[in-house]
Amino acid sequence: MQSVENKIFSRIRRKGPGWTFSNKDVSDCGRAGAVDLALHRLLKAGKIRRVCRGVYDYPQYSELLQQTMSPDLDQVAHALARRSGWRIQPSGNTAVNILGLSTQVPAQFTYLSDGPNRQYRIDSTELTFKKTALKEAGLKDRKSALLVQALKALGRDRITDDIIDMARERLSASERQRILKDARYVSGWIVEKIHEICRTGGE
Repeated sequence: MQSVENKIFSRIRRKGPGWTFSNKDVSDCGRAGAVDLALHRLLKAGKIRRVCRGVYDYPQYSELLQQTMSPDLDQVAHALARRSGWRIQPSGNTAVNILGLSTQVPAQFTYLSDGPNRQYRIDSTELTFKKTALKEAGLKDRKSALLVQALKALGRDRITDDIIDMARERLSASERQRILKDARYVSGWIVEKIHEICRTGGE
């Protein structure tokens, strides 16, 4: 049993603080009963935190704020999606918030999904999945879909040079290169803005 627990916690630590997961993400570490018991022990020891039923995270501590950070809602959404086998995309305003292009703190995070409609309460925030056709399903990179949805939500006329700079600062050089490759078939003004964000400036 201890071996299964060690395997699971070793994986959690490799993923790093803030990683959110379900038992499905660690199911290869042992038999189902042993995995469930190991997660229970890690939870009881305070090494992991329950975010919602069947979903946990490796809490991230802020030295600046001197407190444990709230769960990462985007990580929670993707953990739920992996567990259920859904494909998801953040809706426009959620994408804007995740990229840090808005200072408003939303009361709801909304994702488009090819799964059923679902709602979850994570602390004081509502996490909602809406069944719909995923228009950007062809985008393989997570950050590509995020950026496309954020740009759509903002609209062409609201994307200023400051927004371009902010988006660029939140993407590493490797992420920008992946986005350029992944979004090459995106059409219209959105691909123009993606090029502005990803092809100018440096690290």
